[in-house]
Amino acid sequence: MIGYVYVGTDNIPRAAAFFDQVLGVIGAKRLADSDRLVHWGVGGRGAGPAFGVRTPSDGQAASVGNGMMVSLAVKDRDQVEAMHAAALKLGGKDEGAPSPHGPDGDYVYYSAYFRDLDGNKFAVYCFGPKEKLWLNVKSI
Repeated sequence: MIGYVYVGTDNIPRAAAFFDQVLGVIGAKRLADSDRLVHWGVGGRGAGPAFGVRTPSDGQAASVGNGMMVSLAVKDRDQVEAMHAAALKLGGKDEGAPSPHGPDGDYVYYSAYFRDLDGNKFAVYCFGPKEKLWLNVKSI
């Protein structure tokens, strides 16, 4: 349902370098790039949900929305852990280590949380069979 999400930044080059590496974990590539915004996706322009950073249109300083969070769906637990680790290595702040939640019947929600260099909050998650996500969890 989501077409794209932008978060604000006052430093496009810094934010772009951060997300090139964090989103590179799942194969996302830049789809648009200017002095005011950078936009990434995994399937090409218009081929699915995308994410971007941009300077605020009103010319004011970027700020973090209270309660706002961008959630990024990935294919498996390894990608959750790799994206979280990449974010922290690049200077992001830990907001919740990779861990399972549930189970809800035979399925588990596996997620991690971080803040980017501008303070925006992100969740990275996958949802799948508990035998793949709950057993042998590295972070427990």
